[in-house]
Amino acid sequence: MKLLHTADWQLGKPFASIDDVDNQALVRKARMDALQAIGELARSEAVDVILVAGDLFDSPSTKASVVSAALGEIGKWPCPVYVIPGNHDHGGPGSIWTQPFFQQEREQLAPNLVPCLEAKALITEQFVLYPCPLLRRAEKADTTTWLRDPGAFAGTELPRIVLAHGSVIDFSGGPEDPEDETEASNHIALDRLPMEEIDYLALGDWHGRKEVGTKAWYPGTPEYDRFPKGEGYTAGQVLIVKVERGKNPTVTAQRTGQLSWHAHEWEFHDDRDLERLSQWVQETFGTRTQQDLLKLRLGGALGLEATRRLEELLEQLRARLLRVKLIQDTDLAPTEEELTAFVEDSANPLIARVARSLATHAREHPEEAGRARLALRELYLVRNRLS
Repeated sequence: MKLLHTADWQLGKPFASIDDVDNQALVRKARMDALQAIGELARSEAVDVILVAGDLFDSPSTKASVVSAALGEIGKWPCPVYVIPGNHDHGGPGSIWTQPFFQQEREQLAPNLVPCLEAKALITEQFVLYPCPLLRRAEKADTTTWLRDPGAFAGTELPRIVLAHGSVIDFSGGPEDPEDETEASNHIALDRLPMEEIDYLALGDWHGRKEVGTKAWYPGTPEYDRFPKGEGYTAGQVLIVKVERGKNPTVTAQRTGQLSWHAHEWEFHDDRDLERLSQWVQETFGTRTQQDLLKLRLGGALGLEATRRLEELLEQLRARLLRVKLIQDTDLAPTEEELTAFVEDSANPLIARVARSLATHAREHPEEAGRARLALRELYLVRNRLS
């Protein structure tokens, strides 16, 4: 049999860290558009079933319009769709899955969607599904505990597929970006599962594609929703999986996402490095607009005029990209000629006087020189905007 494995859609996620509300809407729309891509892929690959390993919605209070749009798209898909609650859309009291509006819309728009709210085997004509739903945002107990008994798999020789949401290892690798959500800790003890009885373990929770065992995979979210976390972090995909009883599955990743999230660091050793950064921007983004998000960390030092040109480049990026998250650690290193021209600017006497004061303060108080140079840089940019 062939299945499509996906997870962590988090539909309705607000993306509040994106300042521009229109760009927020575009990013949310891209997540909904990914559902259409999944449906098209399911048809072209002729999959027998689609599995959603948790977090279809971002919260139990997802807007009704988002619920209806999602169910309307799922209802067009050519096969059954099984979903378990994750930590964001957990299946406890007041869950989205038990709300009358969701149930009514599912019946009318997506009768092919099967929410799995109990930990019990579901036997179909082609496979047996072992769902491990989260009924709370943070479960103390491992939701796969009931599968540790090999007897749980007795009585059938159909392919056996486990559907679960949680972490099997510590994915953090260090301090989290403060902007990232703090995920609930729902640990899955992979080493305690009778994997010889399982043909595929479909996991959700980690937003990048990851193989965590011969038969265990995270597909990642079908549309990027955060900046890459280290090398090898890949999202914007789903997994096409061929499963056969007693054999290792064949897993192939297929792209479904549209947006590109970039993380880049740049060190200025001299003003010429600004031209090299500009070249990287052109090579990376070209003439594309409204398709990319960028986290850019800048370090090193630039002169006054190069600082002005950098601000122009950043302004262009902010206009063309959906978001620029800037971590600005650059220092000011003006040439003597630049500094002299600034502090003796007869066309802007008030600004020149403040600039002289800041330059003197930086020279006479080394312990505060960094803040003085930062103020000098901002003053220079203000003068150029007023000119």
